[in-house]
Amino acid sequence: MVLLKKTGTHKRLGEMLVETGIITSEQLQEALEEQKKSGGRLGQNLMALGYITEDVMAAFVGKQLGISYVSLSEYGEISGDVTKIVPENICRHQTLVPISLEENILTIAMADPLNVFTVDDLRVMTGYEIKVVISSEAEIKSAIEKYYGNKGSMEDILKTMDDGKSGGTLELVQQEEEQVDIASLEAAGEEAPVVKIVNLILTGAVKSGASDIHIEPFEKSLRTRYRIDGVLHEISSPPKRLTSAIISRIKIMANLDIAERRLPQDGRIKVKVIGKEIDLRVSILPTAFGEKVVMRILDASALCLDLTKLGFEPDVLPIYQKHIEIPYGICLVTGPTGSGKSTTLYSSLSTLNYPDRNIMTIEDPVEYVLEGINQVQAKPDIGLTFAAGLRSFLRQDPDIIMVGEIRDAETAEIAINAALTGHLVFSTLHTNDAAGAVTRLTNMGIEPFLTASTVVMVIAQRLVRVICENCKEDYQVPAQFIRDLGQKYEDDKPVLLYRGKGCDRCTNTGYRGRLACYEIMVIEDEIRDLILERASTHLVKQKSREHGMITLREAAFRKVLNGVTTVEEMMRVTFADAG
Repeated sequence: MVLLKKTGTHKRLGEMLVETGIITSEQLQEALEEQKKSGGRLGQNLMALGYITEDVMAAFVGKQLGISYVSLSEYGEISGDVTKIVPENICRHQTLVPISLEENILTIAMADPLNVFTVDDLRVMTGYEIKVVISSEAEIKSAIEKYYGNKGSMEDILKTMDDGKSGGTLELVQQEEEQVDIASLEAAGEEAPVVKIVNLILTGAVKSGASDIHIEPFEKSLRTRYRIDGVLHEISSPPKRLTSAIISRIKIMANLDIAERRLPQDGRIKVKVIGKEIDLRVSILPTAFGEKVVMRILDASALCLDLTKLGFEPDVLPIYQKHIEIPYGICLVTGPTGSGKSTTLYSSLSTLNYPDRNIMTIEDPVEYVLEGINQVQAKPDIGLTFAAGLRSFLRQDPDIIMVGEIRDAETAEIAINAALTGHLVFSTLHTNDAAGAVTRLTNMGIEPFLTASTVVMVIAQRLVRVICENCKEDYQVPAQFIRDLGQKYEDDKPVLLYRGKGCDRCTNTGYRGRLACYEIMVIEDEIRDLILERASTHLVKQKSREHGMITLREAAFRKVLNGVTTVEEMMRVTFADAG
């Protein structure tokens, strides 16, 4: 996006932002310092630090240049006749999109309205007078994908097949499975309409921010679902007769054996979707009516490595930051699959990643590549288990070690020995809450005195969906409603809560994005005494609460009161605390 080239210097832009009260002098100074270290433009650094949004920056720049600002997300539908005027490749290359045509004037939304050469080219190419408005780069790219990116719907692709334009190979896959030979499956998987259908499914998932794609065959149908913000949503699905062809196409992309349909298979696909490099973790499982496919979408650009943006409460974050800076010990992150544990660990390692530290991880799989950190992929089938990798790490002079998961006593014992010999160890466990991690280690056969002397902090977490800001509305509930939820509330005045009505931006769910709720149990002396006494999980949790620990339910409730999430989300992902 243009950043006031007319002003001559970045400093001038910063001064103007301060003068108008958009940012403070301190924020400007911090952004300038960041600019010295990492380069880039001042506006980009201000946006990266969270001091100004791209929309506000675009509106500000437009005002200074005397150019109207248009929010494309609120603009309404753009006519197909208008988008046909400017080719897609020009829109993508120059970051612009045509939005209206009135008489002989074509209005173009641009991220860089000072690009006069492009404006002149458009005038000559289209034959219209060009009126330029400014919009944020993100909104322009989103509009390009909306109006240019989705070439052909599922219905359009199927219509070409029904019209007989797709050739005859696909007909083979309608036969009984045992009659279909490998050559037929391979040819069907490479058939153009099938390729388009799979690409459409992948593109739709990335556009909607899905974390997983499920393709599930049933007796008379094929169901496709996206997991968006932790909840599965059904989408338009291909017909049942294309099941084998679609599965074969995915197997070809993942370099899997297309002839093997009796055993589970796992693979990976690396693709470029809407300009982003995406990794797909593919799992194929034989079911009663065919093979089910689940693809986990790993989008490195969506990974948040900033601890301050994960969802920590303001009074909890300093506690976490303090304890990940300790020289040795074990920090455990607990929670079910899909609760954001990996993101928390990656963010923690990124925070600790300095040139004077040797950080090593063993993961299954390596989900995201972190610059400057030595990451090892576990391969149990050839003997490279978590325990074997961890044992080897200790001969590699590490300072900080991350183990993807403590699954057995052997891994737990090596992790504890690493902590005892002066290493900081991060890992995960599958328990319902922070206190449950202590019991879990004991059940694995770890002596309580070892747990008490090495574990310094246990974090339990859950992800709650965030209310969509575009359709957010408030409503009142009586004070008794809050007390019925098990929360302390002394006042009798009605309480203001929030929810999302549902809109186009959030696909009518009322939610957009997710944040984590954290329960942090610091292992203090009194907690260590309880661990040594083999006290119950309930007693350990009770003592931790006496020492100020905020439970998962309490953390979620804070987000409810602050208008971040809803009561329904709080109740969906957290349990009520025992009295």
